[in-house]
Amino acid sequence: MVYLDDIDRLLLGYLGQAARATNAELADKVHMSQSATLRRVRRLENEGIIESYTVVANRSAIGRGTSVFVEITLNGQSDSQLDEFEAAVADCPDVLSCHLIAGGFDYLVHVACDDVTSYESIHRRQLAHLPHVARVQSSFALRTVLDRPATALL
Repeated sequence: MVYLDDIDRLLLGYLGQAARATNAELADKVHMSQSATLRRVRRLENEGIIESYTVVANRSAIGRGTSVFVEITLNGQSDSQLDEFEAAVADCPDVLSCHLIAGGFDYLVHVACDDVTSYESIHRRQLAHLPHVARVQSSFALRTVLDRPATALL
């Protein structure tokens, strides 16, 4: 774990809200010189604290406003079965995330779609064809109550 001081946390917080902020704007926010601010940001990048700079698209505006959380149980737990499933799910364009889970099922998959009809198509054409799947249980999110970026954890 990398030590983060208050300045690092401020920089990460500002970049989390406005990744396109200029170095001059960041320096002004943290009350440091531009060169010192740039060194800080570069260090955070080099140490892997800042992984990337991204754009967050409004999923509703692009026709993907419905979130479906899919619990998937495999018919086995061998390394090859897990690897084959994970490689295949990574190729599913409608899957936002996939998590290996300890509990009553094996994977939790987050799918973004337009509506129930589009999810049915995703289920039939993608999820049902994933290797080693024994059971699929889907839950539709009614609305997002909280979705914090990692910078909120600082």
